[in-house]
Amino acid sequence: MDGSLILFNILNPPVLFFFLGMLAVFLKSDLEIPQPLPKLFSLYLLLAIGFKGGYELQESGINPEIALTLFAAILMAAIVPVYSFFILKLKLDSYNAAAIAAAYGSISAVTFITASSFLEKLNIPFGGHMVAALALMESPAIIVGLILVRSFTKNDQDEKEGNSENSWSKVMHEAFLNGSVFLLVGSLLIGILTGKEGWEKLQPFTQGIFYGALTFFLLDMGLIAAKRIKDLAKTGSFLIAFSVFMPVANAIIGILIAKAIGISQGNALLFAVLCASASYIAVPAAMRLTVPEANPSLYVSMALALTFPFNIIVGIPLYLEIIKHLGF
Repeated sequence: MDGSLILFNILNPPVLFFFLGMLAVFLKSDLEIPQPLPKLFSLYLLLAIGFKGGYELQESGINPEIALTLFAAILMAAIVPVYSFFILKLKLDSYNAAAIAAAYGSISAVTFITASSFLEKLNIPFGGHMVAALALMESPAIIVGLILVRSFTKNDQDEKEGNSENSWSKVMHEAFLNGSVFLLVGSLLIGILTGKEGWEKLQPFTQGIFYGALTFFLLDMGLIAAKRIKDLAKTGSFLIAFSVFMPVANAIIGILIAKAIGISQGNALLFAVLCASASYIAVPAAMRLTVPEANPSLYVSMALALTFPFNIIVGIPLYLEIIKHLGF
């Protein structure tokens, strides 16, 4: 792999601020981001990326390539949790295996945004429809994870208490209407509806301060990730290895699918990143609600403290190098 791509990605200011956040924890600095702000930055990033994607999708329209890409995105979000679950079952119980599998079947919006920034710095074009793929991949993994739990555990407490229907309604509500999915899809639709005129009006807001917000968000992510690294020491070598090798395996599968579909280099990288990333926001929220038996310190620390930094430091340049070698 071309080491210059890794260096190029690391020297991206938002990524450097992620390292700064980690360093602050390791050196026991009292640096912290006031609690309401990270949530605001997260909402802003989802709004901005969704709105831009909607505008670009409205400009490009829907063609067979876009339709195939969106179908492939949903398919990967549904399949990744299944084979991940059976790998994890070699060492874990069904509850924890399903929760972790759901996290790795879903996506990280911030990893996607970092990859988009990487492509822009390299002047590699990509389509706005990839934001639609991002939105579509959030929910299927949650649903598949819950199906796996119900299929491989003998806990019939909900049925005995007559709460099964209510439990499933909570699952569906969390999968499709949790805040991040709702805002992302809503922003995408508004971008489609308002088109170029809406884009020109909001561009100073959605683009002008975008990298500033991303930088602050990644600084906070660095602080959180460094604190979570301690939890990883308790998971054992199996889960640590899974946190690194599973994203690479998923990315390679995604790249091969992208090659078969015939999509462009930039879109192929974003698709690979979506396949490789793991959710540390939406899925943990859903799993805490619906699978309380699973240990949050496992699936949150794996996704946030290892898979997330691996992808933004090494993964993104690595996947692009593979894509180039395959002749995209």
